[in-house]
Amino acid sequence: MSIQRCGWCSNDPLYMAYHDHEWGIPSHHETHLFEMLCLEGQQAGLSWITVLKKRDSYRQHFFQYPIAEIAQFSDADLENKLQDAGLIRHIGKLKAIRDNAIAWQHLTQQLKPQHSNVSDWLWSFVNHQAVVNDVADYRQAPAQTESSLALSKALKNKGFKFVGPTICYAFMQAVGMVNDHENHCAFKTSSSLK
Repeated sequence: MSIQRCGWCSNDPLYMAYHDHEWGIPSHHETHLFEMLCLEGQQAGLSWITVLKKRDSYRQHFFQYPIAEIAQFSDADLENKLQDAGLIRHIGKLKAIRDNAIAWQHLTQQLKPQHSNVSDWLWSFVNHQAVVNDVADYRQAPAQTESSLALSKALKNKGFKFVGPTICYAFMQAVGMVNDHENHCAFKTSSSLK
């Protein structure tokens, strides 16, 4: 008997692994949250599977480094990265990763004592608890919500780039702030429990 998954998940092994082991699972790890926020921005105008297939290259060029080091990348460093076809060759998107690292560092300094770290701040947009939605069909899930609008506005005010409300909602789904697995999906319950 085959495992029931969300309708958006193709039979691509990479997509299935992402759906089964990452998407919708609550994450509080700052390195992962930063990576996913940036990758969702890289997706703008493209399909998510395109980004997933390039994720190893993004990790090699960016996410294997501490956020503080990413913030130090020069424009020349980023221009050089455009030579790698393993990345989405859009200088604005690559600069956004560096700019987001700078914004992340500034935000970290501004948060205390109200929030312990950026993860705590991000999760405050869903009152520190995953929102589990009733989704019969993935096409019924919203593209944005009041929470993603609020998060987008707050991130933009902090200097983040490629963080519109639709990108923010996709980010919230990806890191489990929102559980939009379809009701029939075998991972609907398991993802909210991890």
